[in-house]
Amino acid sequence: MLTKAARWLFVIGVITLATSCALKQEADARFGDQHFKTTLALIELYKLRYGSYPEKLQDLTFTGDWDAIALNSVSYQRVGDGYELDVVRGWVGAPALSYPPAFWKGLGLVASNVGGAPAPSRQ
Repeated sequence: MLTKAARWLFVIGVITLATSCALKQEADARFGDQHFKTTLALIELYKLRYGSYPEKLQDLTFTGDWDAIALNSVSYQRVGDGYELDVVRGWVGAPALSYPPAFWKGLGLVASNVGGAPAPSRQ
């Protein structure tokens, strides 16, 4: 009787673990997507207002309280007339994101760890 109960507990544990891993990956992807796109929008809006990209994310103006979460979930570096932007955190961990080529058009982004992004130029 105990072995049958132990087997059921094991099966339930495996299902719970598998489900929680899938939920974590989904949450990381959704939050990472929102953080990345929010930061992109704030950076590009700064460029429209001031004519150049910010030196650091702390230079962004007119941000909301919730924007701080997005800005703390990415890594930003100004590169020449453009910038690099990496997503480092979604909900808990680093998400695996990817966008089609049309997504990147018109942005000053020159490199990112997000799939489909322009590759850094080697000079």
